[in-house]
Amino acid sequence: MAAPAARADGSDAALAAALADVPDLGRLLEVDPYLKPYAPDFQRRYNRFSQTLDNIGKNEGGIDKFSRGYESFGVHRCADGGLYCKEWAPGAEGVFLTGDFNDWNPFSYPYKKLDYGKWDLYIPPKPNKSLLVPHGSKLKVVIRSKSGEILYRISPWAKYVVRESGNVNYDWIHWDPEQPYKFKHSRPKKPRSLRIYESHVGISSHEGKIASYKHFTCNVLPRIKGLGYNCIQMMAIMEHAYYASFGYQITSFFAASSRYGTPEELKELVDTAHSMGITVLLDVVHSHASKNSEDGLNMFDGTDSCYFHSGPRGTHDLWDSRLFIYSSWEVLRFLLSNIRWWLEEYGFDGFRFDGVTSMLYHHHGIGASFSGDYHEYFGLQVDEDALTYLMLANHLVHTLYPDSITIAEDVSGMPALCSPISQGGGGFDYRLAMAIPDKWIQVRLYVIKEDCTHGAKMLTATLKCIAYAESHDQALVGDKSLAFWLMDAEMYTNMSVLTPFTPVIDRGIQLHKMIRLITHALGGEGYLNFMGNEFGHPEWLDFPRKGNNESYHYARRQFHLTDDDLLRYKFLNNFDRDMNKLEERCGWLSAPQAFVSEKHEGNKVIAFERAALLFIFNFHPSKSYTNYRVGTTLRTFKIVLDSDAAEYGGHQRLDHNTDFFSEPYEHNERPSSLLVSKVFNIFSLNSSDWEEFFIYFMAR
Repeated sequence: MAAPAARADGSDAALAAALADVPDLGRLLEVDPYLKPYAPDFQRRYNRFSQTLDNIGKNEGGIDKFSRGYESFGVHRCADGGLYCKEWAPGAEGVFLTGDFNDWNPFSYPYKKLDYGKWDLYIPPKPNKSLLVPHGSKLKVVIRSKSGEILYRISPWAKYVVRESGNVNYDWIHWDPEQPYKFKHSRPKKPRSLRIYESHVGISSHEGKIASYKHFTCNVLPRIKGLGYNCIQMMAIMEHAYYASFGYQITSFFAASSRYGTPEELKELVDTAHSMGITVLLDVVHSHASKNSEDGLNMFDGTDSCYFHSGPRGTHDLWDSRLFIYSSWEVLRFLLSNIRWWLEEYGFDGFRFDGVTSMLYHHHGIGASFSGDYHEYFGLQVDEDALTYLMLANHLVHTLYPDSITIAEDVSGMPALCSPISQGGGGFDYRLAMAIPDKWIQVRLYVIKEDCTHGAKMLTATLKCIAYAESHDQALVGDKSLAFWLMDAEMYTNMSVLTPFTPVIDRGIQLHKMIRLITHALGGEGYLNFMGNEFGHPEWLDFPRKGNNESYHYARRQFHLTDDDLLRYKFLNNFDRDMNKLEERCGWLSAPQAFVSEKHEGNKVIAFERAALLFIFNFHPSKSYTNYRVGTTLRTFKIVLDSDAAEYGGHQRLDHNTDFFSEPYEHNERPSSLLVSKVFNIFSLNSSDWEEFFIYFMAR
């Protein structure tokens, strides 16, 4: 079927105008001709981005200066020892600074009102030139609202906040150490293949407590390096008052969470990761903010419209949180400066943007089901203010640090989200392939790739994906990890190597390896694993809360299980390590997509080639095969990874010393083929209790 030349209400002239305005739009339309009717949409999006960038240049001296808001807003020590303070509070009638330094007198240091809702204050040093507000002092911004109410607030630009024992709210601590941390190591180059270890500092210990940045640096970073991951995605770093929110209800956007330690200790963590050649991404939350007002951004100036939309539009119905008004000049300054802050101050190498689907659409994805029909991604339902912000953020990140990485958490599959901005795209490097883990959980063991319409097939050409079998979402209480789905209660009783394999444990261990390998090798252009799941972490993840009597029992990662030589967890850990090491050597994630030559629904055999490797999977619960013919373009073969090997908890049924040779015998659209002497099923015992097994192929 030929792609339509223009939208029904469009014209060749509209297409020509779009191609003239958007520098590289032609490349996008060449890759995916089915986007041609939407060329005017890409034109409008690109023009909005360009106009906003031009306006920033004309009014602020460029995005470089604009994104340095943290250098003037908030509280800063001057060269003379004085203090310069600045806030944006358009709804306030008066603004004051108070704290330890003035015995909490609320009105002794008033700010001066400036244009555009800004306020500033200069406080001279003491007569002896010593600091009036030393490092570690407690501060508050005092707001007199238009109704006359006096409000005590934490500056939106606060760099450090703490909650002392017994307190409900956080306190703002003036963070200005005499000897700040100095980075010793340069940033690593952008990885050719991205293997991400999704991490949460607080749960990184096996003890029932909140772990520290120091603990993660000393104990977890070496594990990550040893497992062959080259990237860490750090969750719950931006300060959040509610620990159980997993870091997704941000209260202080510029403050690294104090529950794990100090800002200097986080910098040491990032620097140490860099010394190991590990890229570090921040899970950044710009899709919404906590509704907290006394220690959050909400109602900062006494109005509901300072940083957020006013009224119902400013609240996310499902998340019970506030929604940014991305068209606001000062909100753009705040968010872009926040992006730069984490890059410059802490040395992060990029971001995983949370909640991008919620940002992209006015309906926030609530009640929406995305079928892949392109009309769902264009039109009035798209929030183009938010899209413009995302394009600006990506432009800023990649301009500052060309080796930086941005990943979009988008379930909708917005076309061109991962295409360059010059093509009218969103500018992201990758999108999370969020349907893959959902499908694995839905069908437990089915291979994932679904038949799609021609439009969804073309979508794969405009998106680079991070594939994963499970992330933190699948580990949360109410769900189960893959290992728990597969083995459940027997993980408590039958994981010892001193006891014989049970059918459930045997089945679970073999499937766990195969599911992760096929997702890694076939799923996308990057791979992600949530910490601990590489060795089949037992149980779910549940943070301390009233519902579990504030227990930390499930808010931890039991790494000691994989260190115990008498437990079978070591087998899964070994396989995950060697799977990553093989990818590092062969680079299938950065290679072109695989050619799937075999997807036999009756035999349950899947075979595909990628990066000069031939992958063969037999998912049949009871049948093994002899002299099984597999199509290939390769000539000589040797086994390089065998899920049935003893070190991975397998049954050692293959001879690794044998070389294999293909024949010039065409098979399954491949010019040559290989006659595999043995293709074993995944179990040592026949299983009769398996549901019917279907094979799906999903265009990401």
